[in-house]
Amino acid sequence: MNLLKALATVSSMTLLSRILGFVRDFVIARAFGAGMVTDAFFVAFRLPNLLRRMFAEGAFSQAFVPILGEYKNRREPGETKLLVDHVATLLFLALLAVTLLGIALTPVLIYVSAPGFAADAAKFELTVELTRIAFPYILFISLVSLAGGILNTWSRFAVPAFTPVLLNLSFIGMALFAAPHFDPPVLALAWAVFLGGVLQLALQLPYLSKIGMLPRFSFSLQDEGVRRILLLMLPAVLGVSVSQISLLINTIFASFLPHGSVSWLYYADRLMEFPAGLLGAALGTILLPSLSKSHADGDRSEFSALLDWGLRLTFLLTLPAALALALLAVPLLATLFNYGAFQAEDVLKTREALVAYSIGLTGLILVKVLAPGFYARQNIRTPVKIALVTLAATQAMNAAFILPLAHAGLALSIGLASCLNAALLWRGLRRNGDYVPQPGWGIFVVKLLIALAVMGLVLWFGMGGTANWIGTPALDRILRLATLVASGGATYFGMLWLLGFRPRDFSKKGKA
Repeated sequence: MNLLKALATVSSMTLLSRILGFVRDFVIARAFGAGMVTDAFFVAFRLPNLLRRMFAEGAFSQAFVPILGEYKNRREPGETKLLVDHVATLLFLALLAVTLLGIALTPVLIYVSAPGFAADAAKFELTVELTRIAFPYILFISLVSLAGGILNTWSRFAVPAFTPVLLNLSFIGMALFAAPHFDPPVLALAWAVFLGGVLQLALQLPYLSKIGMLPRFSFSLQDEGVRRILLLMLPAVLGVSVSQISLLINTIFASFLPHGSVSWLYYADRLMEFPAGLLGAALGTILLPSLSKSHADGDRSEFSALLDWGLRLTFLLTLPAALALALLAVPLLATLFNYGAFQAEDVLKTREALVAYSIGLTGLILVKVLAPGFYARQNIRTPVKIALVTLAATQAMNAAFILPLAHAGLALSIGLASCLNAALLWRGLRRNGDYVPQPGWGIFVVKLLIALAVMGLVLWFGMGGTANWIGTPALDRILRLATLVASGGATYFGMLWLLGFRPRDFSKKGKA
């Protein structure tokens, strides 16, 4: 399996999803702006998303995929299918219980996750109603994650990568056509979440059937593989919970800040998710099965080489993205969102958060590459310990930054904590001898810095002042931004070419 080709496949599907994600955010920003109703919706959407990241895409995937890969490579197909049946049944029952409990306890969850909303009865009640509609998303999307883990283990990367497109289409359709029929209109967004979860799950079922892995209801706690997954999940839940608790605490802080703070952080985070998903999630997705196979084969040199390949690609593609996000914050935000109810002040406030977030972009994506180095070896305890240290550091930085920087201080804390997390993961892999850097890192870094400096100058002088972007004609903004992005990209990759970089240098074979 060509990992660079697999990365291109996953990234292209993710690119489509991210583009539609920006369309979705444009539609939401134009219709609802950044204020009370959007704050309520984003908090409501964050709760099932938080549980999804903790239990499904987080702890569950970290425990399930390595063991599923082991079964696929070492056991009979019948044993592997039985494991899938048992795991899917147990996951479904657990998620159904969590969903019903979450709907019943929604007011309590809102008090805990956004206590500042309690001072405004209308805002609090709206958040509760939106959350109850959106909460079943945790059931659907967690089963989607199970299906995606299976398909990725069978090297069927394209379908799971395409799946998020359906959620964005659901948002766009409901916001454009259904919102006027709801009272209040923002309820359409919560129903879009529900519908998006159903559509994503429905898409993947036929592909599971094609590879003979469509789960059947079969409950058993005696399956050896199920017990091993549950044992791995215990520390994994703690580790993933730490990062999600950090985000939850940030939401708590933001709920006490002025109206719009939650929304400003959300829109900045959405821009951050573009490169994070395009590269970070894609790299983590394709690396974990190959790393698990190398570990199962006892091939430590290949294991290390896979990590080195991932790290080089991360620096090559993430550093220019981080620099561009910081320099082009106003052009990006003004072009994407400065329409209708999303005013100039919203652009400037969101810029503060985006610049702060961009500092941690590289660290955020490095974590996606380094953490699978532990998960593939079924070592989840070390990332958990590192996550606890990161949580403590994040909250210390929150306390230091929130008064002088307000919502931007919360974003800065997340960014710096991501860099700390990545550094500690890297040190852990180096200390255990699981990662040994390949030759040539010194000259690699020097060439990157030269290309970044030239690109930065082109972007800085090309974008002009803030007044050139806010409130100017939409078509003018779009054309100027497209020219800027194309010029910056051409400059960066052109310099890399002149400095000797070639695509074949990053080709890499992985074990399927």
